Amino acid sequence: MHDLPPGDIPPSQISPNGSESPSPSPPPPPPSPPRGGGGEEGIIDLRSERLRRQWRALRQEHPVLLVTLALIAAGMVAFNGWLAVKAIAYARETARLRAGMTTVERQRADLALANDKNHLRVMLELIRRQAQGDKELHLSIAVDSDVMHLEREGNHLREMRVEVGPERWVGHAPDTVKMTAPRGARTVERLLDEKGAWEVPRWVYEDRKLPVPDIRTIPGALGPAAVVLSGGIVLYSLPTVGPLADSTYLLPGSVRVSASDLRAIVPDLRPGISVYFY
Repeated sequence: MHDLPPGDIPPSQISPNGSESPSPSPPPPPPSPPRGGGGEEGIIDLRSERLRRQWRALRQEHPVLLVTLALIAAGMVAFNGWLAVKAIAYARETARLRAGMTTVERQRADLALANDKNHLRVMLELIRRQAQGDKELHLSIAVDSDVMHLEREGNHLREMRVEVGPERWVGHAPDTVKMTAPRGARTVERLLDEKGAWEVPRWVYEDRKLPVPDIRTIPGALGPAAVVLSGGIVLYSLPTVGPLADSTYLLPGSVRVSASDLRAIVPDLRPGISVYFY
């Protein structure tokens, strides 16, 4: 057997004792990139896939809820569109009417609107000052703040939270009446307890979509305690009988007070006492 020259064998394959060493194994292949590409793009694709699966599961588990939400959204969009159309039409009509006026007529119209606002503001301020200067026991109600005070000469003897009924048109055309938040000065006419009878107006039943009974005078219809004022305004508490026995319904043009507050002040009231709304 003849030995090969050392130059014929690569040095890396010759062991220190002169024997031939085995060839090294090739390096492992690089890891394959994640699905959808590597880096941030792959992460975004995985998140998108996860969101698609969650949305698919939501549609399968709650189809009615999704349809309802879609209808609500469509209704809100349609309502906003209707309001936008009405606002545009109102602006055009106002511009058309003002275009037909002379300069003097436009100035008079602007002054009239400003005077109406100022007149109401001045009237409410006068009523508030009148209440503060009243030396007799009285009630004052800040309509916009939903607060009622039992007062004497500007001193608050008791403060009560109230709920003022909303403005609403009642009745049937042409006999319709707009019930508004009370303003100005009134007087106490009657004091009622839980047995006190009050004739419920016909329009209350109609406003609540209830059948109108033949007998509308109901004991306790204004709650455990109530105060009937001049002009038909009532300060009432939540009753347990009659059409007002619903905490979600407020009698338009009147004021609801908690039964505990009304029971506390009714013994101090009497017919003829002033009640100021401002």
